[in-house]
This record gives sequence, structure tokens and C-alpha cells, in this order.
Amino acid sequence: MAPTQKLINDGNRAVDEMLVGVLAAHPNHLTLAAPRAIVAKHGPRPGKVALVIGGGSGHEPTFLGFVGKGLADAAAVGNVFASPPPQPAVDAALATHGGAGVLFMYGNYAGDVMNFDMASELLEMEGIEARTVLTTDDIASSPDRTKRRGVAGNVFIFKAAGAAADQMLPLDEVERIARHANARTYTMGVALSACSLPQTRRLNFDLPAGEMEIGMGIHGEPGIRRGSLKPANDVADEIMDAILAEMAAPAGAKVAVLVNSLGSTPLMELYILYARVAERLAAADLTVHSALVGPYCTSMEMAGASITLMHLDDELTQMLDHPCDCAMFRVG
Repeated sequence: MAPTQKLINDGNRAVDEMLVGVLAAHPNHLTLAAPRAIVAKHGPRPGKVALVIGGGSGHEPTFLGFVGKGLADAAAVGNVFASPPPQPAVDAALATHGGAGVLFMYGNYAGDVMNFDMASELLEMEGIEARTVLTTDDIASSPDRTKRRGVAGNVFIFKAAGAAADQMLPLDEVERIARHANARTYTMGVALSACSLPQTRRLNFDLPAGEMEIGMGIHGEPGIRRGSLKPANDVADEIMDAILAEMAAPAGAKVAVLVNSLGSTPLMELYILYARVAERLAAADLTVHSALVGPYCTSMEMAGASITLMHLDDELTQMLDHPCDCAMFRVG
């Protein structure tokens, strides 16, 4: 199979060259505290809980695009689809620590857990309290919530935690709100094609033409079912059936919605999916408080999309509406 085509210089330097571009494009939002530690220029301040997110590259704008005032204070940046080592997480935390503790947030992947736990231990040795909240919104990845992956629902979960920290709430409260947001966020996706890493330029799994995989993860992890590609409404219905059944929101409840591109799926197709999602929510007597449509948590050039619902209450609604100003995301 021929190598995939990418606009890169050197696959082994793609992440660092991306960071040069990101910092050049967003000088009013971001700075580099240390190699692979991106920090918000206007978020960190004395007395504020430092929210540090992070994970592998290749999912942009997750994670570094959500660094800014009102959301994350910093992001630790790993190689493509690989956890950052402990040191960037430590560097990010030290650069943003305001004396009120640090909250690490990232998806539930073994490498991230190991490295961020090591970072937490190093911070504790410096007398800095560090806690962790894992995101676990991918309902297709396990029936056990604690074993699920964190995927596109990150944007809502991070947003709620970032708003809590920006309001100068103490660490206990920021952690509680982060866990509450995670528990009420549900995501499921469908892949239509594979993606490739810059280093290899080879597809990372095989998905024949005319087929789709429901529930595939953002690194190419197996889904729950593979079959013939269906019309957009049928795909949306399968995902919404699963999410609505688990969410079990009563009639009249409010939700936030994200229809997310996994990389190469265009806005036209995302809005076709959203039209069906809106129909299903109206039929269930659920009110859409806010909606995002676009590439928010990608998987390089993978074709496909995911749907996320956050079951809102008054507290989470207030947190999602709280202003934020990030390099690649803004509210208010």
C-alpha cells in the first residue's frame, strides 16, 4: 500500500513543528513554559486551582486548543497518539500553580494514567497538592464507566472544570464539578476510514470500502460492530439509541450537544447528522441548550464522526456558559 500523503517536513518532528506554528499563530493566548508544556498567558493567577490537561497529539484542537482563560491553564503535549512523559506535566503544573493545588484531567488511557500519576508524585514531593479526574465518556468502550475511554466529551468536561477553577472555587469543588460533568457526559462514534501517523504514513487499521465501524476509539481501538455503511440518519439513530438509553434523562431536561468530526469528515456531513440528532432530541422532549458542530477531538485524517450529549443541570449549565477565551475555542 502506498504511503499516505501529508503536508509535513519530517514525520519525527511533526509535533514540535506544529507547536512552533501554534505558538506563532496564537501569541496572545499561549506561551511555552518548557518543552511540550503549553501555558495560558492570562489564565493562571495566585489563589486559583491550576487545571492541567494533556495527552497525545493528533487530536487537535484537543488538548492544546483548550488552553486559555476560563478553561485549562496548561496542557502537556505528547507525541502522536502517545502520552506525554511525566516531565511536561510537572513543568505545566509548576508554571501555573497558584497555591491552591493542581487538577490533572485527561482521557482514561493506561500510558496517560501512569505518566500523570508519576507527575503527581513529583509535585507532592515539592509540597504541591495534585489530584486527577479521568474522562470516561465513550459509552462504546466498556459497560463499566470506570474502564471507559475519554474522547470528544472532553470539551464539555474540561469546560466545566475550567469554569469552576476560573471562579476561584477551592480544589475540592473543582474536582467535584469535574467528576459531576464527566458522569453526565456520553459519547459514541463511527469510523469510515483509518488514519496514519506522520512517522509511518501507513494506515493504522484496515476498514474496507463500503464499511463502517460503530464505537471505534480515537486511536483506532476496535468498536462494537462493523458492517455496511448506512445512511446518516441510520448512523445517528444507532448512536442516539445507545446514548439516550444510558443517559435516561426525563422529559423536559436540557442537554449540550457536540457533533464532532474525527478529522476528514466535512461540516456538510456533520450538519446532516446534527439534523437527525435534533429530531431525536425533540421527539424525546429534551431541550438543546447549546450545540457544537465541527472538529473538536480528531484522529489525524480519520473519516467519521462522534456524537456527545451532556445531561445538564443548573450547575453544569452555568459552567458551560461561563466565558472562556482559548486559542481554538471561545465562549462569551
